[in-house]
Amino acid sequence: MLIENMKMAFTALRANKMRSFLTMLGIIIGIGSVISIVSIGDTMRELFSSLYQDVGLTQTYVGIGYWIDDVRESDYFTMDDLSRIKEVSGDDIAYIDSGASASAEAVSGPDKMQFNYTGIDWNYNEVQPVKMLYGRYLSEADIKGRKEHAVIDIDTARNFFHTDNPVGRTFRTVLYGEMKEFTVVGVYEKEMSPFQELMMGGGSDKGSAFIPWTVLTWPNDEFYYCHLFARESMTSSQLERFYDELVFYISKLKNRNPEDWYVESAVEQMGQVDSMMAGLSVAVGGIAAISLVVGGIGIMNIMLVSVTERTREIGIRKSLGARKALGARTKDILIQFLTESAILSACGGLVGIITGGGIVMAAGAALGVEAVIKPSVVILAVTFSAVVGIFFGLYPARKAAISNPIDALRYE
Repeated sequence: MLIENMKMAFTALRANKMRSFLTMLGIIIGIGSVISIVSIGDTMRELFSSLYQDVGLTQTYVGIGYWIDDVRESDYFTMDDLSRIKEVSGDDIAYIDSGASASAEAVSGPDKMQFNYTGIDWNYNEVQPVKMLYGRYLSEADIKGRKEHAVIDIDTARNFFHTDNPVGRTFRTVLYGEMKEFTVVGVYEKEMSPFQELMMGGGSDKGSAFIPWTVLTWPNDEFYYCHLFARESMTSSQLERFYDELVFYISKLKNRNPEDWYVESAVEQMGQVDSMMAGLSVAVGGIAAISLVVGGIGIMNIMLVSVTERTREIGIRKSLGARKALGARTKDILIQFLTESAILSACGGLVGIITGGGIVMAAGAALGVEAVIKPSVVILAVTFSAVVGIFFGLYPARKAAISNPIDALRYE
């Protein structure tokens, strides 16, 4: 009986192809919108997660609170402070420096370029690994001796020195009012997706260079931040306890209250971004789901038109089934029209899945990342589509099922 109803349903839908397609269009748009918007949101969440993992989830900045009015000179960190913090924390701190950075114009012969300088210690490569292409990384002797040595990325080498291997070349720059001449000791490359390059400022017209952090803290060796990477193997609870102990120790060291300091961690920022994007994805996906309701109304309208057009057919079918119990005849008509509305919804849902998936895959390809399409999202969208189809098809189907066969046969 079900197969017969499906055959009759397909026959009826094929008889009005354009009307059937326009009816399905609302479902197609609804399903496609929900899947594409939610999946793009999930993809972006994965991208930001990988981005934060790339910069280091345990990367942390500690400094005197911006809300503090009576900032004292003793609130600034010194090299001795960092040594004490590292000694007290032991293996819980994988890396520590001043977080010093600067931006200044670099000059080499006739060439000029704005450089972003990042002050690092000799073991920075352990927490932020890069691939060395030429030369070497900064050494411990470079840091302790405040050597004017620089490690630049491959794009800077090509754009500024017009060669892949400028090791040994020099450039001049002014840092804190003092002219310095740096020698390039190494060239590195860090593989990133187009999205990561965009978020990290890649593709800009600025150069990038690692230099000894001790050069950027000269001459007074005082700095606002304590920049560190905690041990990666820490759990969330261990990391939280570590931050509390760190702030407590710094407060004692600086004769301040613990609440006078702020701790800005990558893992906390990632949690905030993830929560924001999850909420936005659900909200926008919910708005997109409204088009499914509109599609359901379209199904109801078309089924009501179909019932009106096929009134005589309904009357004939019910008259031919007069020897059956009334309930059986009513059930047959009800199932037939519910089947038609379910097929409209299912076909629209299938095309919507393909459309939404295609949009997500295209967006992923454009960003150079793997698209995330969760099966749960597809199942939820299809289930909602089926419910919409059956719900909005129920009234027309019931109207057809309870129609009086005598009145139906008289219908012109």
